[in-house]
Amino acid sequence: MKYTRLGDTGLEVSRLCLGCMNFGSEQEWMVNDKEKSLRIIDKAIESGINFLDTANVYSHGESEQIVGDAIKGRREDLVIATKVFGEMADRPNGQGLSRKHIIWQAEKSLERLGTDYIDLYQIHRWDENTPIEETLAALDYLVENGMVRYIGASTMASWQFMKALYTSDLKGLARFVSMQPEYSLVDRHEEENLLPVCEDQNIGVIPWSPLGGGFLSGKYERGEEPEEGRAASDDYTMRRTELEENWQVLDEVKEIAGAKGKTPAQISLAWLLHKEVVTSPIIGPRTLEHLEEDLEAVDIELSAEEMSRLEAPKSPSWSREMI
Repeated sequence: MKYTRLGDTGLEVSRLCLGCMNFGSEQEWMVNDKEKSLRIIDKAIESGINFLDTANVYSHGESEQIVGDAIKGRREDLVIATKVFGEMADRPNGQGLSRKHIIWQAEKSLERLGTDYIDLYQIHRWDENTPIEETLAALDYLVENGMVRYIGASTMASWQFMKALYTSDLKGLARFVSMQPEYSLVDRHEEENLLPVCEDQNIGVIPWSPLGGGFLSGKYERGEEPEEGRAASDDYTMRRTELEENWQVLDEVKEIAGAKGKTPAQISLAWLLHKEVVTSPIIGPRTLEHLEEDLEAVDIELSAEEMSRLEAPKSPSWSREMI
């Protein structure tokens, strides 16, 4: 495994981050087996991955509990990230980024993870109903009290992110050090939104859905209705299979993969790892075989010509509907 720094911090993280959303039972496409989930996490850690990402809403806390069980006895070797924003109770103050909700959920995440601090605490989305000053003050409180080491953000408009960074600087509050954008060969809209800000502000970039919801693994066939995987039950993932330009990207991925004796998933991850702005793509293996396949991507070299071929079929654009 290779390692890098998260943004302009001194925090060292593995070039691949283990995404833990699949470790739960909320959806059919998840692992749905705690012992199997623990084996995948164990293998990832043994292979050098020290960066694990989860969220309180993943299977309504179940993912955090599984991660908590997995990290017992080796907490100090790992960088644990989780998130706050989504609904955790069907009542007033049960979601969002108010001071009340953030501190309540930070305490609950610590309890579920079985730890006394979170390395990276991230806002899962922008909260249009709470002033960013309130949100940042609450996060700063968590940092000052040792419950959180660093704070990060995910998926928003670039002006919102820049406003948050400016507010932190203006008021002397803890500053976001990372951003989780959707980013893959078939989802490149953030090249026109968040990524330029991250590059300018030295923000660590931790892409989610680096395989386009499984599309870039090559599991789906052109012109056929998906019968398994996320596309079979998730409309958002299904829409990726309806765009001809995405299939053109996959054609290039498969051709380069074949020439190198690699898989489409490995080439797709390698493309991300070659982007200078990217710190650590979030992989979401549901089997040990998927994990072992993903790990090999770290050592794959792509030429400038191959990078251009992979990018040629798409012209990135961004709109507010994408958040």
